[in-house]
Amino acid sequence: METRDLKTRAVRFSRVLMILFSVPLVLGLLKDWHPAFDSLSHFRAHLAVLLGLTALPVLVGAAWKEGATALALAIASLLTVTGLPGLPGSTPVRAAADPDTRAMYRLLQLNLRFDNRTPERVLSLIGRTKPDAITLEEVSTKWVPILDRLSAAYPYRVICPSDELIGGVAILSRRSFQGVGATYCYGEGSLAVAAVNFGGSRVEVAAMHLSWPWPFRQPRQINDLAPALGALADTALLAGDLNATGWSAAVAHVAEAGDLTPIRAIGPTWLHRSLPPALRRWVGLPIDQVLAKGNVLVRSVTVQEEAGSDHLPVLVEFSLLAGAPPADEERQAVTIAPTQTHRPTS
Repeated sequence: METRDLKTRAVRFSRVLMILFSVPLVLGLLKDWHPAFDSLSHFRAHLAVLLGLTALPVLVGAAWKEGATALALAIASLLTVTGLPGLPGSTPVRAAADPDTRAMYRLLQLNLRFDNRTPERVLSLIGRTKPDAITLEEVSTKWVPILDRLSAAYPYRVICPSDELIGGVAILSRRSFQGVGATYCYGEGSLAVAAVNFGGSRVEVAAMHLSWPWPFRQPRQINDLAPALGALADTALLAGDLNATGWSAAVAHVAEAGDLTPIRAIGPTWLHRSLPPALRRWVGLPIDQVLAKGNVLVRSVTVQEEAGSDHLPVLVEFSLLAGAPPADEERQAVTIAPTQTHRPTS
């Protein structure tokens, strides 16, 4: 009798948990309805796994139909998750199928962490990976003199300052910036754009750092930056810490505003610093994104070893298709708001 009562209580408890997990999961699937639902969508994979686990005990009881429904919901929700290795839709959407003789270029994306205590690990990472261009976020005042050490190897740079403690964004390049109006800063240090000369072709590289999702200012920030994203050249590569997962409405809005295509299969890149790094692979969030358009042909996107930040570095290898614009092509600045455009620093 006691064993039966224990099983009954376990099933009841599992049914309660099923409701607790299924409600935010379903609301997250309605991400386009309201930014609040989109905030829930970032945890879709976590909620789906938890729902599936709590549904298993219910399957063996009288309420097995409820358990089966919850399990089906969990599986269906996981099928909509992109950007996590091993899941459907997680292959790079623009990856080249066959090798060729086109030149290969590298871009390194990293949220530095404004108070990173081991900046030498970042410098070592850059020296080891030797990227052609680097997109950085949380470039606080502490980081500016540290980045000065790279001036010989990366003589071209734009740092977009921010009034916030965490700092702004930056782009460093060993390849020259091209044309009048080669660099721009937008959105109070949240978006940097530089026209980079890759082997005689002009590619606009953008570094982006979005705020936290609703109820914070991320939705408004994306709307404010939409004109600048829409002004990106036909061939462009955007990378950054978007504080949003690849399957979220936020990333979809960024992609739509810039006519960009998100690159999948980056995997979890962020984990709260209070948790063991070994858990990143299982519970981390894939919020560092890479998006491209035009003649940028992404070859690979790989996550690098941790470098003192709560974000993992992302290394992008890409080539340029024939027809990329010449390096001397120019563009004009876009004013998105009088108080939200900064002049770049050198």
